[in-house]
Amino acid sequence: MDAFLEMMAVEHDASRHTIDAYRRDLVCFADVCRGRGVDPEKAGEADLSAFLKAMAARGEAKTTQNRRLSAVRRFLRFLYAEGARADDPGSLVDGPKRPKALPKILSIEEVRGLLVAAEEAAQAGGAGPTRLAALLELLYAGGLRVSELVSLPESAVANRREVMMVKGKGGRERMVPLTEAAHLAVERYRAARGPSPNRFLFPARSREGHLTRQAFARDLKGLAAAAGLPSAKVSPHVLRHAFATHLLVNGADLRVVQTLLGHQDIATTEIYTHVQADHLVAVLNDCHPLA
Repeated sequence: MDAFLEMMAVEHDASRHTIDAYRRDLVCFADVCRGRGVDPEKAGEADLSAFLKAMAARGEAKTTQNRRLSAVRRFLRFLYAEGARADDPGSLVDGPKRPKALPKILSIEEVRGLLVAAEEAAQAGGAGPTRLAALLELLYAGGLRVSELVSLPESAVANRREVMMVKGKGGRERMVPLTEAAHLAVERYRAARGPSPNRFLFPARSREGHLTRQAFARDLKGLAAAAGLPSAKVSPHVLRHAFATHLLVNGADLRVVQTLLGHQDIATTEIYTHVQADHLVAVLNDCHPLA
């Protein structure tokens, strides 16, 4: 297992969070195998099926079951490629089917309400509110992943540049436009924060040296309450979804949205076309005189 995780880190540039998730999934699989008296490295098709049944019996969501099964398949494929076993049984077992869920989004008015609430708090002063306003402006301006946002280097936003370089999954870099509002929010935050103690735009006393995803998500839910929105409805990822959907609703090309989001496969971006269709149907039903 350690050799597999090391390979994922070195050859696939997997993050620490990804490695930790793989480790948990493989430990879960190993526990089921040992309960059946089987070495996890010698597990076969029947053991994979038993793993799925065990997860279902625990009431784990189908998304969790499929994620764990994917990790185990990758591990067994690694063993096969390394000559540690003579077969690869992972391809013989299918995960549970699940309907493709549409992403949760916020309306343009709801996002505007969040931005107004953040601006009002930031105008009162203080590093905390100005930081949250800057984070929100950057997130909605570029549709960043939360991990990309909180780990932005200090140099990412500088000299009034119209774009910034963002390092995404697999170390791939992409250009993300910066709005005037985002520039102004970052300038105000920097003035309230003072010089950064390290290389990050949003430094914090964490193991990574920057603001954590959990801390930002918590602050965002507090802002949602201030804006009169249900806290459960708002998260960093929901704002990323809103960014993509609002662009498509307003006529953006799907390939452009794919580039901005940093999706390697356009099939991942196509989910937003379904959300866009739902929006158009809702508008038609609300506005058409014969609806």
